[in-house]
Amino acid sequence: MAEIERESMEYDVVIVGAGPAGLSAAIRLKQIDPDLSVVVLEKGSEVGAHILSGAVLDPCGLDALLPDWRSMGAPIKTEVKHDNFYVLGEAGKIRIPNWPMPKLMNNHGNYIVSMANVCRWMAEQAEALGVEIFPGMAASQIVWAKTADGVDRVAGVVAGEFGKEADGSMGASYEPGMELLGKYVFLSEGVRGSLAKEVMARHNLGAGHEPQKFGLGMKEIWEIDPKKHREGTVTHTMGWPLGNNAGGGSFVYHLENNQVYVGFVVHLNYQNPHLYPYMEFQRFKHHPMIAELLEGGKRVAYGARAISEGGYQSIPKVVFPGGALLGCSAGLVNVPRIKGNHNAMLSGIAAANAAAAALAAGRAGDELTAYETDLRSGPIAQDLKKVRNVKPLWSKLGLWGGLALGGFDMWWNSIFGGSLFGTLKHGKTDAAATGEASKFPKIDYPRPDGKLSFDRLTNVAFSFTNHEESQPCHLQLKDPSVPISVNLPKFDEPAQRYCPAGVYEVLEGENGPRFQINFQNCVHCKTCDIKDPSQNINWTTPQGGDGPNYPNM
Repeated sequence: MAEIERESMEYDVVIVGAGPAGLSAAIRLKQIDPDLSVVVLEKGSEVGAHILSGAVLDPCGLDALLPDWRSMGAPIKTEVKHDNFYVLGEAGKIRIPNWPMPKLMNNHGNYIVSMANVCRWMAEQAEALGVEIFPGMAASQIVWAKTADGVDRVAGVVAGEFGKEADGSMGASYEPGMELLGKYVFLSEGVRGSLAKEVMARHNLGAGHEPQKFGLGMKEIWEIDPKKHREGTVTHTMGWPLGNNAGGGSFVYHLENNQVYVGFVVHLNYQNPHLYPYMEFQRFKHHPMIAELLEGGKRVAYGARAISEGGYQSIPKVVFPGGALLGCSAGLVNVPRIKGNHNAMLSGIAAANAAAAALAAGRAGDELTAYETDLRSGPIAQDLKKVRNVKPLWSKLGLWGGLALGGFDMWWNSIFGGSLFGTLKHGKTDAAATGEASKFPKIDYPRPDGKLSFDRLTNVAFSFTNHEESQPCHLQLKDPSVPISVNLPKFDEPAQRYCPAGVYEVLEGENGPRFQINFQNCVHCKTCDIKDPSQNINWTTPQGGDGPNYPNM
């Protein structure tokens, strides 16, 4: 096949992903030197369309980037007034008082926000500084080149390829896209981005670090009875319905306009392949505390995404020849705080500082070691080091043991700057943690009632996801036989359950079971790429603009 010819455009810095990390980097670069040429590529139909987060925002990152944001019209209004934490049983609850918790767990001074809207606003600030932002432009390939000493370096990305047929051939309306070339390329694709995964593999960036761990976060926006609304109230829970089947918990955030964010996180290192994370979320809403809040209200949006949970010990090397990993591409979420947006912003600032200094010195295409140093010794490291053992303690000891020793370890780190446990390891990947179906009981989930709980396909409609169905499936099987020949007999094909959008089905056909991929349902959470026990599914980006269209997530 003839090599595709593409036009190219050159920039000082190319940024993939218009999330908080990528936009912070773009803004900071222009703050340092307005003459730098900076472009941001966003695969969503608009900035914010693919942004889903809790979110309670620690404003420290925004304070560092735009200190006057409070007077600049930022969509950040709802300050946290009440902070509650419960451990749930099936019909009851235990309130955990705030006073024994380390200061870092305090949410006062933080804000309940829609990160989708915050990113839309940040994009406006970036464009006002001269940053070029191209939404609907999925970066689908890395442009590789060689350094003077023969090392592979990232020279840019291919973006804007459209019009392939389902079999991968070029259709009548095929557009080859463009090469966006940069002296440095920042990958801020979010969790498990396809380009970041390729670069990490080629340069072995994970060597010497623990494997990344993940959770699946699912979220609904509800409009509730004004009499029940408590603007500024933040509630987190652990325990029921997950019990000992999996780690995880919930959040309920009261923002403005009588709306609440209702979310549920399931740690993806669960063993029982019969576990159905989406149905755990739906069952959770029938707890008396949650049901009473939501009754009489209506769900107006739904979405899901994977969350990086490995913490400090799982951060890979974040620089490579020609660029850097930012935000969730590097895995910067503080798990016990359920916060990563502040660190994403701080990583964007740090990467921009390093790139601007390198460009001013006449450098290009090398490793931004100053960024690596900053990330591992600056405010991001200080935030993540204090909580680095919470996730492995929870995984090893379960809810109550993890809660007790994790809390103790956070206190010790906060007071003495170190841990009695050192730095604990995570061990297996989430895929490898999956056990064989025959060794675990099936779980009986109640049927959704259509009022508080909903079936997956009904809820997916509230993510407003859309994919052009004539394009190639972006969910690639390395071996198409594995789902039926391996995963079904060994693991009861867990893709049927771990996907929060109903993408994967096992259907009975004339010749026995077959595996079906409904890629048009995909909300780009990447759970399949993470949790598939055979590591047979490769999530790649579909053509630009496709996927969810989140309004206020």
